[in-house]
Amino acid sequence: MLTDNHGRKINYLRLAVTDKCNLRCFYCMPEDGLNWLSRRELMSYEEMLHSCALLVKMGVEKIRITGGEPFVRKDIMQLLTSLSQLDGLKELSLTTNGVLTAPHVPELKKIGIRSVNLSLDTLDANRFFTITRRDEFANVMAALEALLSHGIEVKINAVVMDGKNTQDIIPLVEMTKDMPVSVRFIEEMPFNGDGHLYTGLQWDYVRILDEIKSKYPQIQKLPDPLYSTSYNYHIPGHQGSVGIIAAYSRTFCGTCNRIRITPQGELKTCLYDDGGLNIRDLMRNGSSDHELQGALLNAFGNRAKDGWEAESKRVLHPGIHESMATIGG
Repeated sequence: MLTDNHGRKINYLRLAVTDKCNLRCFYCMPEDGLNWLSRRELMSYEEMLHSCALLVKMGVEKIRITGGEPFVRKDIMQLLTSLSQLDGLKELSLTTNGVLTAPHVPELKKIGIRSVNLSLDTLDANRFFTITRRDEFANVMAALEALLSHGIEVKINAVVMDGKNTQDIIPLVEMTKDMPVSVRFIEEMPFNGDGHLYTGLQWDYVRILDEIKSKYPQIQKLPDPLYSTSYNYHIPGHQGSVGIIAAYSRTFCGTCNRIRITPQGELKTCLYDDGGLNIRDLMRNGSSDHELQGALLNAFGNRAKDGWEAESKRVLHPGIHESMATIGG
């Protein structure tokens, strides 16, 4: 079993395959995009597969593919297929914005993808355009329909933003009445990619729940699974469920089992740290698997207690101005 210096089990890797995205959500990146990584700066699929295989041997049981937007990267299905065949990997899933997803759903089902997180902050096409700066709402809804029709579990991730989409909280909850989906509301975080002023959290997990209770006072708390990042709820008579993720409040750090690898190979043992170990560089400099394993274990053995400590120790990038696209959502 792989553990950190606080005794927390590490068995979940979030691997970002690209920093590029075909949306421009204002809470993630500037309207004109980011300074995209060159192909040379990105980890190759071979490097990603090698890293994942090593981590699975060390104890990682679940891998989630993220971005940017995974389907923007060419031949992503080849990587997903190879990862699905790793001996010892128990679960492979992915997070997508849905714009390019629908045509790939049958193949996702075929290779054993059982769960997909779909980013969807509003059910109003006009607000979708305002938030994402792209007219892709119909394609996202087509992806949702395709995933459900193929029996793939769907978790809808909605970032709650003051003055932008709080009127969508109840309509999104209402989706759970007739659809077997989990709608999860996420506290807004300061990873906006351009350093514009983050004025602080206006809608924390308590306020979000109070808003839901105003329409559904009968909402019931569900037991939270081990390592869950969300507080989970169910409304009697509804097929689906509701979750609230305290991503900025960071109430789940004590049981965190996740690590991240960015598109350029940077290991992040906490979302709020600034990295420090580059797996891509180690591999390109000829490090053996034994040396890679030693470097990884050293990083796990110096993990921050929680997100607040990780943020306070940032040296390479003081303050939080990266985009979630460069970190891996």
